[in-house]
Amino acid sequence: MDRDGTLYRLMPETWVARHVIGLNYNAIGVENVGGADSVDNMTAAQIEANIRLVSYLAKKYPSIEYLIGHSEYREFEGHPLWLELDDSYRTEKVDPGDRFMTAIRTAVAPLSLKGLEEIRAEKRLE
Repeated sequence: MDRDGTLYRLMPETWVARHVIGLNYNAIGVENVGGADSVDNMTAAQIEANIRLVSYLAKKYPSIEYLIGHSEYREFEGHPLWLELDDSYRTEKVDPGDRFMTAIRTAVAPLSLKGLEEIRAEKRLE
């Protein structure tokens, strides 16, 4: 997603890509321009475009259950969906940031997508 909200499709959402560590086989990755060096500089246009994209994908793929940001992916470690076998591949991510994810989650709340609290609760139940 470019800074002005322009969406570039680099590959079909049905292809597996190395984007969401541990969840690649079961995730659609969206990359946003910005957020380098932990700077919270995602634009309002990016937020709005991501809201539209998440809404579109959730309608197209009703099996989508979760909405997470890069910085949240490690919360899935130990979860049944987690499949990463190479411990050395795991990295710390800081993007896209809490402000961005809160704005997206608030806007798409009617979709009832799970976030961090649900992931943590599911892991506790195991």
